[in-house]
Amino acid sequence: MVQFTQTPYGGWDNCYTLSNGTIELVVTADVGPRVIRLGFPGGVNLFWENPEAMGVTSGDQWLNFGGHRLWHAPESQPRTYAPDNSPIHVEPIPNGVRLMQPIEASTGIEKQIDLVMHESEAHVQVTHRLRNTNAWAVTLAPWALSVMALGGTAIVPLPARGTHESDLMPSGPITLWSYTHMDDTRWTWGTKYIMLRSKHGGVPQKVGVRVPEGWAAYAGGGGLFVKFFDFDAGAVYPDYGSNCEVFTNQVMLEVESLGALGALAPLATVTHVEDWLLYPAVTAPTRDVEVETQIMPRVNEGRALTGR
Repeated sequence: MVQFTQTPYGGWDNCYTLSNGTIELVVTADVGPRVIRLGFPGGVNLFWENPEAMGVTSGDQWLNFGGHRLWHAPESQPRTYAPDNSPIHVEPIPNGVRLMQPIEASTGIEKQIDLVMHESEAHVQVTHRLRNTNAWAVTLAPWALSVMALGGTAIVPLPARGTHESDLMPSGPITLWSYTHMDDTRWTWGTKYIMLRSKHGGVPQKVGVRVPEGWAAYAGGGGLFVKFFDFDAGAVYPDYGSNCEVFTNQVMLEVESLGALGALAPLATVTHVEDWLLYPAVTAPTRDVEVETQIMPRVNEGRALTGR
């Protein structure tokens, strides 16, 4: 049974816990929309919490509180960094909660996140919405960013492998940023998977990938977080065709999915859906074979549960 209760958390008086006894989330109402906690009841938070921002409200500068957030791509200043430091409207929905941010004054975009929890499984469906309240179209893509705690490893699948004899055309792009150093020891460039480890004090690293398989994962803190997302082979995606990106710096790691890039008409809404699965006691992989034996059985279980 899914329970929804108001609870203080992290210095904010107005937070809400959503739990089915197997998994729990905490969302903020004093700022956001943010999911600030993801974990097993009584267990560690797999999401990162920014100790310098916890409990903070108001202000005209964007703050990375941590947790999970909704942005719109492509990334740019100042549009992307519209502050989310003010109260939002939170209302219960069947087996879940809806988070509604006031219209961003600087962009005219309204953000919503719906979280619907399975009755008993460690599964949450997350629906992200962007609504354009402007009198003109805005070109954007929904961008869902899960900010994970330090010490874990992100896993991103590469497109299906083949042979030179049978596959003469490229299978997909890998996007690099100017600060991406491919020789950084936190990267593992496997045959079937890319892995990015996070550690204290590391310099920023980022990569974007076209992921037809529609999933990415994070292993750390004794748990495995898998997110599933849609992929449309005919769509245009931001950042040279990336529908999945991973980023790390000195304090956290992000696992990000992106929707298709397009012109959002006045008063229209675009939706981007993720399914989250959480598994206990999974060791972070360092090689492809460990992904195959430790991660893929859970990914396949998640596919069966979510229909992805």
